[in-house]
Amino acid sequence: FTKSFSRLSALEYVRDVLVNKLKVKHIIVGYDHHFGRNRTANIEDLREYGDFYGFEVTEIMPQEVDDVAVSSTKIRNALFKGDVKIANKFLGYNFSLTGKVKKGRGIGSTIDFPTANINIEEPYKLIPNSGVYLIKAMIKGLYFFGMMNIGNNPTVSEDNRTNIEVHFFDFNYDIYGEVIKVELLDYLRNEIKFPSVLALKEQLKKDEINAKHLIDLIFKIWFANIQLIKFVFKLA
Repeated sequence: FTKSFSRLSALEYVRDVLVNKLKVKHIIVGYDHHFGRNRTANIEDLREYGDFYGFEVTEIMPQEVDDVAVSSTKIRNALFKGDVKIANKFLGYNFSLTGKVKKGRGIGSTIDFPTANINIEEPYKLIPNSGVYLIKAMIKGLYFFGMMNIGNNPTVSEDNRTNIEVHFFDFNYDIYGEVIKVELLDYLRNEIKFPSVLALKEQLKKDEINAKHLIDLIFKIWFANIQLIKFVFKLA
């Protein structure tokens, strides 16, 4: 998305990009979609272009969750705030980050919290707010839960680069070089600069207790839903 691209009129965008370049046959858009320079064109204009250039247009009506109209903006804003529970509810699935596991500095191992450093290759990927998250990932065909930190590790580093590090619970695999998909389940706390590495370790112990408590709740809710489904089938 460049400055020159943003200045395309609606006609230029449809004719030059959608029709001539992409050979579009069918477009599916939301009810409030606008496009073209200064967002001047809407879905009715798109239908007229479709009649002229020979492509179909399907409109998606408002989708609501708990009486709230879902939009990509609301999902992005929730992730920027670290509110992954709301983002996941709006998405209908767990927001995830996928990347290759690379070697870090090994500081986590020295305090009994080894981490897998995730390298996100796509520069356009939305990275949620800094902080500690409850996550799960499928590795070797099994799901593992853990804690993920997004941030610049202020306690042990003066580097301002954003790092994504995952500590898996009850985990003993070598996964360096593997590509893994990490699903974000909940937000545990903000990233904090601690006065010492020992203070960081003590907080990580508390984070692990909190995370495992949330995992227990997840399994209890899952089991209750299974029992409810069985009960409903019996009634049927």
